[in-house]
Amino acid sequence: MELSTKYRDVLPSFSAPAGGELTPEMLDAYKETGVIILEDFVSTEACAILRERALQLVEEFDPNEVRSIFSAIEQTQLNDRYFYESGDKIRFFLEYDAFDDAGKLIQAKEDCLNKMGHAMHDLDPVFEKFSYMPELGEITRRIGIADPGLIQSMYIFKPPRIGGEVHFHQDSTFIYTEPESCVGFWFALEDATVDNSCMHFIPGQHRGPLKQRNYRVSEDGFTIEVLDDTPWPEHLKLPAEATAGTMVMFDGRAPHMSSHNTSDESRHAYTLHVIDKECHYPADNWLQRGPELPLRGFPQDL
Repeated sequence: MELSTKYRDVLPSFSAPAGGELTPEMLDAYKETGVIILEDFVSTEACAILRERALQLVEEFDPNEVRSIFSAIEQTQLNDRYFYESGDKIRFFLEYDAFDDAGKLIQAKEDCLNKMGHAMHDLDPVFEKFSYMPELGEITRRIGIADPGLIQSMYIFKPPRIGGEVHFHQDSTFIYTEPESCVGFWFALEDATVDNSCMHFIPGQHRGPLKQRNYRVSEDGFTIEVLDDTPWPEHLKLPAEATAGTMVMFDGRAPHMSSHNTSDESRHAYTLHVIDKECHYPADNWLQRGPELPLRGFPQDL
């Protein structure tokens, strides 16, 4: 999995192409590294609208009614029905360190949330308008997805001081198809830097095997099966710093992580995952949607 010299020290980054029309150079970089950074993909105004709508939804959420915690390290969500039934809903997940010893939130509600998910793109008109932009449809065609479907949306808060660490993982572990077709579109809604825990990728490692798979073992039970226990070459990781409006596109096998956000700055982001509807989506995948909310494609497919 040798990389060309130009991508050994920095991830491929480009100005966003008009209309999502990825150039041959962009496609080659994506194929080689598994990730490309597209600057100024959306306007800062569009980012502000999404942040404002997210905070409106947070205002309606009462953490005293549901205290579901998401932790990539502690895996608190593995057998949490509130989490596993969220594939066709809008639900809220708190940080592992959100509460003090008395059970009260340690800071403002929006600064105690890990994420919101997983169907804002179909259930909320503001998120829907953002998510189904035709530029993403053009990108999916250019990377060879025959029949794209938006399977998941996540609003990542990465709050100041307590934003939890996310260890190296591959998104196809959780959004698995046969053959694999998962692609992530990650939008920086605020500047993401090494100081407030931007994502890091190991370029080229998407060409290796899928190392884990998450799946249902019963109606209430879920597990993560190890398929390959070879350690990641973490010394090769590179930061994906991104100004607000930047979009990071990455392959479902591309290993990525982010560290604990110990800074005083949040790092809001919005992530979409696309799969090819021509591929088989197993019934034992954790994320499932009811028949009343079928997968949709982009504007030309609606």
